[in-house]
Amino acid sequence: MRRRARAAHGWGWWLPQVALLLALAGLVLVVARTVSDNMERQDMVLSLGFLRSTAEFPIAESFLAYAPGDTIAWAFVVGLGNSIALTLLIIVLSTMAGVPIALARHSGHMLARTLAGGFVDLVRNVPLVVQLLFWYGVILMAFPPARAAAQPLPGLFLTNRGITVTTVGITGTALPMIVTVLGGLTLTLITAWRGHLHKASLCTLGTIVAGSALWIVLDLGLARDVPHFDRFNFTGGLTLTPEFVAVLWGSVIYASAFAAEIVRGGLDGVPRGQWEASRALGLSKRQSLRLVIVPQALRMIVPPMNSQFITILKNSTLALVVGYPDLNFVANTAINHTGQGLEGVAILMLVFFTLASAISLAMNRLNARVQRGGA
Repeated sequence: MRRRARAAHGWGWWLPQVALLLALAGLVLVVARTVSDNMERQDMVLSLGFLRSTAEFPIAESFLAYAPGDTIAWAFVVGLGNSIALTLLIIVLSTMAGVPIALARHSGHMLARTLAGGFVDLVRNVPLVVQLLFWYGVILMAFPPARAAAQPLPGLFLTNRGITVTTVGITGTALPMIVTVLGGLTLTLITAWRGHLHKASLCTLGTIVAGSALWIVLDLGLARDVPHFDRFNFTGGLTLTPEFVAVLWGSVIYASAFAAEIVRGGLDGVPRGQWEASRALGLSKRQSLRLVIVPQALRMIVPPMNSQFITILKNSTLALVVGYPDLNFVANTAINHTGQGLEGVAILMLVFFTLASAISLAMNRLNARVQRGGA
């Protein structure tokens, strides 16, 4: 039918399509020619060779090992690692925080509903960059200096240089316990994935009991690295810088408000009759929510969560305003050092496009699974 329709239209159908393609091609050529002329006048050469040169600039904190003597290409990889780690943390923590906020907004308790609604309205209507600057200022101004560090819990120190915590190292004797725990968790995930939630709970309980018994019988221990103040700053343990804490805390709060609205919208989208039918079957409110409402609500929650997660990825570039060295920060520093602005921006665009596509692909597969399960 489509071929017949196109044949009937003849040139009247093809001419606008060809004209549009020619116009787009002409626009691309004009832009490319303009960029080429401007670069030629400024004696600039389009090349990725700068990635092999020495970075010669520091990166304050990173999840990957880095030194100023490394290449700019490795500096980009280090910044990418920071961006991915930050994004994943924000996605997980904001989703976990958004669910109880959504349940509070959906509850019949007036105080909980009012507080949750006020939180969502306040956070969503204040720009994220303002919130990041606010939390960064709070950490720098409210936390004491390192010499007078606050210690709310043993091994936890709060200072204006960040949050320092005790770390735990794995000793050789702890390996059997770790293998047992990982094996139990794997079995739990497989069982839960197949839909046997009660068996998954029993697997989790068995894993905890077996791991604890193994710990006691074999006298397993973990090497603790307790931080301590040494002249000017803390040594030992793990220090989370004010920049990282501010961007993580501010972004989680901001994203949790949007996640809460998405979850609440999904719950409200389930017909009221489903609640009444589950109650008629003798299910409690918690059982109705877990067994009847949530499986149906997921079909309306997962698609907007796709956009939410991609937005979190893009908003991670705002870490630049508080000085956290994410990929955007590293790219801007490299551009300032090398002058290769067009190449640096192109790398940024390609990387974020790839990451966003990966998130979208994963969420679309999850959505397809949810839709099949809910059908």
